[in-house]
Amino acid sequence: MTRVWQWNRPVTVREVLEDLQQERSIAYTTVMTVMDNLHQKGWVRREAEGRAYRYTAVSTRAAYSAALMNEAWSTSDNPAAALVAFFGMMSAEQREALRDAVRVVQYDDESGADAAPEPAAPPVAEGESAERPQEPGR
Repeated sequence: MTRVWQWNRPVTVREVLEDLQQERSIAYTTVMTVMDNLHQKGWVRREAEGRAYRYTAVSTRAAYSAALMNEAWSTSDNPAAALVAFFGMMSAEQREALRDAVRVVQYDDESGADAAPEPAAPPVAEGESAERPQEPGR
């Protein structure tokens, strides 16, 4: 998924393979199987192009990350304590990014703009659990 998100455009198995092979040896069939699994799980959609498919991410990496954070926070028995512990783990740069994000949300609330929709978690394939999302392709 990282490669599909990085490219930010429809990609073929061959393109992902060539990109990955710059770092390590990997078989075409391995990449093809992973891309097919991501499609089966609803993380990517694919369109036929000749004898190949072009794969496109269904969700952005930011939406995926937001869904993970929301899942972790909402399942805590003490959400306030979980947030305090989380903020304590952040670097100064991350806390500044958080302050910026809160200002954006407050501005949207004050200006009467509709709140941004909550990012949806990707669909869950039959027989899988939606309890703990894992980064796809890992």
